[in-house]
Amino acid sequence: MKKVELLSPAGTLEKLKIALDFGADAVYGGVSHFSLRIRSGKEFSMEEFKEGIEYAHARGKKVYATINGFPFNSQLNLLKKHIIAMNELKPDAFIVATPGVLKLCHDLAPEMPLHLSTQANVMNVLDAQIYHDMGATRIITAREISLKDLKEIKKEIPDLELEVFVHGSMCFAYSGRCLISTLQSGRVPNRGSCANDCRFPYEIFASNPETGTLFKLEEDEGVGTYIMNSKDLNLASHIQELLESGAVDSIKVEGRTKTAYYAAVTAKAYRMALNDYYEGTMDSDKYQYELQSLQNRGYTDAYLINRPFEKHDTQSLDFSMQLGTHQVSGVVNEAGTHFLCKYKTLVNDELEIVAPLESQIEIVDNEIGSTYERDGRLYLKLKKLVAENKKVWEEVHSGNLNPITLPTPLPAYTFLRIPATDDMGTQPKK
Repeated sequence: MKKVELLSPAGTLEKLKIALDFGADAVYGGVSHFSLRIRSGKEFSMEEFKEGIEYAHARGKKVYATINGFPFNSQLNLLKKHIIAMNELKPDAFIVATPGVLKLCHDLAPEMPLHLSTQANVMNVLDAQIYHDMGATRIITAREISLKDLKEIKKEIPDLELEVFVHGSMCFAYSGRCLISTLQSGRVPNRGSCANDCRFPYEIFASNPETGTLFKLEEDEGVGTYIMNSKDLNLASHIQELLESGAVDSIKVEGRTKTAYYAAVTAKAYRMALNDYYEGTMDSDKYQYELQSLQNRGYTDAYLINRPFEKHDTQSLDFSMQLGTHQVSGVVNEAGTHFLCKYKTLVNDELEIVAPLESQIEIVDNEIGSTYERDGRLYLKLKKLVAENKKVWEEVHSGNLNPITLPTPLPAYTFLRIPATDDMGTQPKK
């Protein structure tokens, strides 16, 4: 039986490695402004992207290169050179957004599988068939599509792969077709530089053009301020429905510009969900425990399971971002011997260990500290905060760049976390 792929975001080489280590089957990312995440793409050099592809292939996993921006005429020669250069790196597919770029990729890299970006807004059999006829081997469907329509496309075009978003930021506009950021700051969403203006708080005014009078429309505090702010997508509790439909070939997590911790936790949560589905042991609470630890705008299951007009909980009116249930306290280095503090750590703090699935972690109790299990989760306590340079600290904070010694080796990029409290940062606006 062909299993459904888990596809994770890779905004940097580190995040690429983390996503793959924590359970992703494939990752997507890009280089240069032809990728639809300029802020992310700038953090990948061609050499680093090549290294990421080699890292993935050595583990039997895949990398999809994003060339999904909307180019101007003046950029077409540069785009051609970019396609040829990316093809030489041997990724496993190109992700493109427009018919012209699709054809150009097919001409310049005829052996490369082509995935059609969600920016193309495919919602029906007709559009899916047209793009498939043009050479697309996979369609990344619009976020607004229903599971019923996905099943219809798969029924009519069974050899066309279908990829759906299951987690991450939702756009106020139709699959990213938005000009608000362009209007206010000149940053073009469909060219990779969205300023997320829909997340800002807005005040509403009434104007009388004849008299020049301007009245501010007062609102109840915390109600209706964030008028364009969508909640974040979270379909971890619906994985069984998606897979049983037989229509989905790949589930995708949004978030190339988000944190390394986000890359790890989303990969781990959805890997658990997929594994549990195939083993017949689904446990939604387990996946949501991980996902609720992330910063979010509130979660919604959006439109794949329900139609848009049936939903009234997709908008976050009170805040643009809130803390998750946990705060990252430290990140283990690649050698697995030390960690860097990311918040603050004191002697005898109880730190939950967030490691890749199937990690073999030794239970120890020594002069440095101890590891132990409770309620099916692993924890770490440090009796001493000993830096790599042997200096002993009473406490360490995020500005301290001294690697702190672990009582036992942990997998590379393991995260240490603590429960979040109200004084840790961004909280819902009341």
